[in-house]
Amino acid sequence: MRILFIGDIVGSPGRRIVEERLADIIEQERLDLVVANGDNAAGGFGIIPRLAEELFACGIDVLCGGNHIWDRKEVFEYLPLQPRLLRPANYPDGAPGSGLFIGETRGGVPFAVLHLQGRTFMPAIDCPFRVADRELGRVPEQAKVILVDMHAEATSEKQAIGWYLDGRVSAVIGTHTHVATADERVLPAGTAFISDVGMTGPHDSVIGMDKRAVLERFLEGLPVRFEVAANNLAMNALRLQIDEETGHALSVERVLYRLD
Repeated sequence: MRILFIGDIVGSPGRRIVEERLADIIEQERLDLVVANGDNAAGGFGIIPRLAEELFACGIDVLCGGNHIWDRKEVFEYLPLQPRLLRPANYPDGAPGSGLFIGETRGGVPFAVLHLQGRTFMPAIDCPFRVADRELGRVPEQAKVILVDMHAEATSEKQAIGWYLDGRVSAVIGTHTHVATADERVLPAGTAFISDVGMTGPHDSVIGMDKRAVLERFLEGLPVRFEVAANNLAMNALRLQIDEETGHALSVERVLYRLD
């Protein structure tokens, strides 16, 4: 199975490159499944229903959120109605929506996507390790292909969950920090791993934000309104090949698509 995981989509520039490039990528690379992180799709902070539906229409099969999933109040009623938009599974019971999606590809292959959030330098929510155990117990036996979006600040926490789930899932893909890491590999028991897949949006920026405002914040130490940057649009992504019979990763590759 050929899978593409798209790094955090930031604002209208990130949405633009997805809209203009993804359909051709799906066709040219004969992709079976596309998953993306959309935690920053709405002006750099959160996501709203209209934008989620636009991204689904571009060819994304499942969208994951993250720590900004609650920033836009419109999403509270939308999450229970749209199972393909995930919030982290380890938010406490009672939070709207779900952190696990179970479905089938266009070719009828069962798969699951699990979304988790770290706790190191992040909000104090439920343990992602224990919640992963619980949620994986809900995945039907026939769904061998399982992707995990681990939305976390600390690379150590992302690496730890990669080792914890090695052999139990097809891939553990780190998101949130917007800077692609160079540690992609297939772990010994067959799980693909990367600490962070990177960002989709303006790369002449500081993690997607206009660099002048960020520099002002660092230099002056005063509150500054951040705006999404505009230039050098690129899509960080991870290309995976998964054995659909075993769920083991056959290969993992970082890719960068630009908007010409």
